[in-house]
Amino acid sequence: MRLTKSIPNMLTLGNLYCGFLSVGFAANGHFKNAAILIIIGVMLDSMDGRLARMLKADSTLGKELDSLADIVTFGIAPSFLIYYTYFNQFGLLGLAVAGLFPLFGAFRLARFNISSNKTSQNYFIGVPITAAGGILTLLTLFGDLIPQIITTVVFTTLCFLMVSKIRIPSLKEVPLPKYGTIVTIFLGCLLYLIYKGTYERFPYLIYIAAPTYIIYLFNRLLKRIKK
Repeated sequence: MRLTKSIPNMLTLGNLYCGFLSVGFAANGHFKNAAILIIIGVMLDSMDGRLARMLKADSTLGKELDSLADIVTFGIAPSFLIYYTYFNQFGLLGLAVAGLFPLFGAFRLARFNISSNKTSQNYFIGVPITAAGGILTLLTLFGDLIPQIITTVVFTTLCFLMVSKIRIPSLKEVPLPKYGTIVTIFLGCLLYLIYKGTYERFPYLIYIAAPTYIIYLFNRLLKRIKK
């Protein structure tokens, strides 16, 4: 029983570890590997909270651990990825600019943690760091097709949107699994890479995580339909 209760925290730690590995891959020039690991982190992040509620394993420890994992995987890892792929040409200035992303993300997470019980469950205040980090990751994944100026503008916009007071729908009332849009984009990216016939070696975890997450989403969708 104790092991079952710890499953959500294990997924959260897996999310954090994906962020750590992503930084390592980016530092060694394996940018697509680094991006894929962040996307796997998105998948794990979308599962841990739901599993905690299903297993009745919600805890203050789990919530704090989730925030720490988010700042690493969706704040620090994407900022290093964007630095190595775009901003490194500007030297220390580029590193300083890339470092703004986790700063804004950390502020957004802290604000969310102290206000989540007071705000509506139907919307977020500001863009969640998970979504912002995922978007930034996809831009680097397809960096060869996107002009650098667009990536720079999106990077700057996401930083300010995270700390803005704009209300973002949480999609909890939509009869689709949470993060379904992100997963659709992820699968589209995967199909595109297969279509291009790339021979780069991606983390083998992707071949386990992708079908597992698809089964998870399908199961969630069936439960909603039965209701």
